[in-house]
Amino acid sequence: MYDIIKALHIIFIVTWFAGLFYMFRLYVYHVEVADRDEPDRSILLTQLRLMEKRLWYIITWPSCILTLIFGPWMVVLNPDLLTQPWMHLKLLFIVFLLMYQWYGQVIYKRLGVNPKAFKSFYLRLMNEVGTLILVSVVFLVVLKDSVSWIWGSVGLVGLGVMLAFFAKMYKNRREKRQKS
Repeated sequence: MYDIIKALHIIFIVTWFAGLFYMFRLYVYHVEVADRDEPDRSILLTQLRLMEKRLWYIITWPSCILTLIFGPWMVVLNPDLLTQPWMHLKLLFIVFLLMYQWYGQVIYKRLGVNPKAFKSFYLRLMNEVGTLILVSVVFLVVLKDSVSWIWGSVGLVGLGVMLAFFAKMYKNRREKRQKS
């Protein structure tokens, strides 16, 4: 029974992250479309809002909830998990992920009212937060206690800096291309 619950937990983690990654990408498109001329702006915003609503409420939120059902269920079946230090850190990352999900909901609501409520570069950076959490949790679960917390923290900060650097490079490249 434990392995079935674990498999379902992993499946819904994957769909939850897929929803988050795509949703934040749709937010970027949403903001960028707001600068277009009519009738493109209205047509594309209508389509993006429909895609966002379906993705958010049919895939992302249900996946989040099912992940949060199957994860604790695994702990009920194997309470020793809570005695392991790596699990405490994983639970902290889950709190961060839930805050990220909640902030995604805030963005969803604000963009519904004002399509220019955020800058696209900011949303591109926010898109990478999910990547940082995913990489952290996967390495934590796979390696457990075999890597020191110091090296794990250095790696996480390094990954964050690298993602921000590439996002900035991409922004500069896009701006140059738009000027020419």
